[in-house]
Amino acid sequence: MPGSSEPLDLAGVQVPYYFRCPISLELMRDPVTVSTGQTYDRTSIESWVATGNTTCPVTRAPLSDFTPIPNHTLRRLIQDWCVGNRDLCIERIPTPKEPAEPATVSSLLKQASLISNPVSTRVSALVRLKGMARDSEKNRSVICFPDKAREMLMSIVFSDSSSRSSELNQEALAVLVMFQLCESECTEIGSDLNKVIYLSKLLFHSSIEVRINSASLIETVLNGTRSSDLRAEISNVDGIVAGVTDILKNLSSNPRALRIGVRALFALCLVKQTRHKAVQAGAAEALIERLADLEKCDAERALATIELLCRIPSGCSAFAAHALTVPLLVKRILKISDMATEYAAGALMALCSESERSRKEAVSGGVLTQLLLLVQSDCTDRAKRKAQMLLKMLRDSWREDSTRNSDDCACSEVVPF
Repeated sequence: MPGSSEPLDLAGVQVPYYFRCPISLELMRDPVTVSTGQTYDRTSIESWVATGNTTCPVTRAPLSDFTPIPNHTLRRLIQDWCVGNRDLCIERIPTPKEPAEPATVSSLLKQASLISNPVSTRVSALVRLKGMARDSEKNRSVICFPDKAREMLMSIVFSDSSSRSSELNQEALAVLVMFQLCESECTEIGSDLNKVIYLSKLLFHSSIEVRINSASLIETVLNGTRSSDLRAEISNVDGIVAGVTDILKNLSSNPRALRIGVRALFALCLVKQTRHKAVQAGAAEALIERLADLEKCDAERALATIELLCRIPSGCSAFAAHALTVPLLVKRILKISDMATEYAAGALMALCSESERSRKEAVSGGVLTQLLLLVQSDCTDRAKRKAQMLLKMLRDSWREDSTRNSDDCACSEVVPF
């Protein structure tokens, strides 16, 4: 399937056809040559092979070797061409990093896991693995390919975990959180009280990265554990709820901290017994003040957490007391997604049923128009029922027995993401 030899227009500049990938027809950023002698962009040819193709896209000849060879000469020519056209807003493509090789990864894992090695050697190996894992999804797959890779990393994370300042433990944790753990691995961590206590202590570490990584692993373990009793035990460990909430409150300028803080707090609040701890730790204020900064998926989680916390009296009071709660919920009710709409409507129902001030704020904020639009939209039936109930509540000035703040059918079905 040879690509067109016609020049490609890029920002008004014609790109030479031999700088274009025959598969994507785009300017190549990481040109590699396959066994047939043809050159492609690495991402394109790897996707071609990954879908089960065994022939060269251009020549149709069988690929005797699936290992692509970097074409450094062509890459430098493309970079020179980009530099020569920089006045026309053509950006120079960066020099790609070499992909992780299985032999190198195996060697680094061995260096990191050998207790007889000096700590500095083990730390250095973990730092290199962390860099590789951050570079690409493919590198992460290569690192996790050995059956025991995650097990080895877990062993290092919790080895001599009484030492909170251990650089070795922290670097292993930084690598481990880049991978998805299976259920048995999550259960292994969650069922060991000492391991959970260690993670809870790391939530208050002096290093921001360590705090974020600890919250990330806690969220992974909670989401990967089926046992509700075990999730409750994990959430009940001293410091976990307060530590995660503190990350959301004080590290929100860090995008990763904000994202992981919201996800971890949601996972914790799915356990009913821990919601009052979240309220006491200041989760209501943190969620409201960070809501506008969140991307779609995390905004959904934040709104789900707000509804969960509104199901307890202390949570409802905390949100009602914040001046931005009702205006933000009204503004966001139709802005994000169907699930977010349900959660926002559920939270507004709880607030309006308990607070006259909230009802007045909702009406003055334009909620009636939003609810009428919601009823006529293509949203879920549950969201429409909530909108209708909220309209009735506001129209009738709220009768005491019209709705209750509880975990009954009037509430959204909030489930793990």
